[in-house]
Amino acid sequence: MDIGINETSGREKMLSAKACYRQTVEKILAIPRFTQKNPLAHTRELLAELGNPQERFQVIHVAGSNGKGSVCAFLASVLLAAGKRTALFTSPHLVDIEERFCMGGIEDGWEGLHPCSRQEFVEASFEVDKAVAAMERRGLPHPTFFEYIFAMGMLIFAKNQVKYAVLETGLGGRLDATNAVQKPLLAVLTSISLEHTEILGDTVAQIAAEKAGILKPGVPVVYDASSPEANSVIAARANALGCRCYPVNPKKIKIFLNTGKKIDFSYDSGYDVMEAEIPFGAPYQVQNAAVALQALECLAEEAGISQEAIQRGMAKTEWRGRMQEVCPDVYLDGAHNNAGIEKFLEAVEQVTGDSAVLLFSMVQEKDYAHAAMRLIGSGRWEEVIVTAVPGARGVPCRVLAEAFRKAAREQEGRPSMRLGKRAAKITEIEAPADAFAYAQKVKKPGQALFCAGSLYLIGELERIAGGMQK
Repeated sequence: MDIGINETSGREKMLSAKACYRQTVEKILAIPRFTQKNPLAHTRELLAELGNPQERFQVIHVAGSNGKGSVCAFLASVLLAAGKRTALFTSPHLVDIEERFCMGGIEDGWEGLHPCSRQEFVEASFEVDKAVAAMERRGLPHPTFFEYIFAMGMLIFAKNQVKYAVLETGLGGRLDATNAVQKPLLAVLTSISLEHTEILGDTVAQIAAEKAGILKPGVPVVYDASSPEANSVIAARANALGCRCYPVNPKKIKIFLNTGKKIDFSYDSGYDVMEAEIPFGAPYQVQNAAVALQALECLAEEAGISQEAIQRGMAKTEWRGRMQEVCPDVYLDGAHNNAGIEKFLEAVEQVTGDSAVLLFSMVQEKDYAHAAMRLIGSGRWEEVIVTAVPGARGVPCRVLAEAFRKAAREQEGRPSMRLGKRAAKITEIEAPADAFAYAQKVKKPGQALFCAGSLYLIGELERIAGGMQK
């Protein structure tokens, strides 16, 4: 009888924990995501209410338009390979919200980073709620969604006694909640291009100024030096703040081998020539990896990172949704802006020389008309299937389909089409699940299927497929 009672009690606790987790997720997702930002002073007030957990570990702060998630993943993987208790804060999540808070270390017995537990997630939310209530009693506004999530992450990382935390900014940099960290160990800026122009500015220089807003007095900065327009802004800002600069020039990179699955390359930092292997076939990942290598060279002495750890960590890096082959000939890539589309097309060229199938969607604030023009103009597709990103931000399926059809009409008669590039069939399917099923059905054996666009689409596809694995 006692055994039966204990089993019943255990099941009830398990069901209660699941319900508590679901309620917590629903509560957090109900916080407005794309609303007016609170000032950084508000975020710092929230962190202070929590005991300033962000001051209990070293922070590597990463911003940029493209590649920042990949650079974060490279850095965290190497720190972990070096035996450091490491945390990684990224956004958005693809399937489960706790993916935003990943940790690992030799004490865990984990070979890689893993999300926080659901119990840790719920407990952190409870503590943040108490801090928010105290602030509201003082007349301060409720945190935005990203502020709330960021505060949770800092609390989770501090409680797990991480040594290093790699933080990816959300939108921009200067006003981003992550910029509440006042004394990072290192600032890293990845490639900068036109994005969120309605918020960040309509020139690369203006956007670079927003991204460079994460620089702090005397804190070294590593940056992707691919854009002269961005470079001058970053260098001027760094000089004004007394920051040592480490630009990563693409001309300093040499690719030795690209199998389509991995790339061997070298990077000349001016101090040393470093060689590495990365487990990605997309050429754009080489520049991201070089930025990470330069950052690691800056960190190596302070953090005690060996060359062996760098080699091992780079080779073992995992990053979902970036030209990720989830099963044979099926790739997911979060090419979410114009620069990302260009890099995506370069990667497609590397993966296959044959016509392929494309499943695509985008959010409304991106230049989806330009994306459609570039994708159609590449002549790479036998069929383009457009679908709708779930939620209010997604471009309606019919609108996106019309953008692709307009692009196809404008391409007719152009020399590139007369030279043998085929006009793609355009198919619109509203529901991502139906679109993905259709794409798999029409894909010929051995033909590549690329699912690209918004990371919200990539996350939805991973959810639909139950977390596909290679």
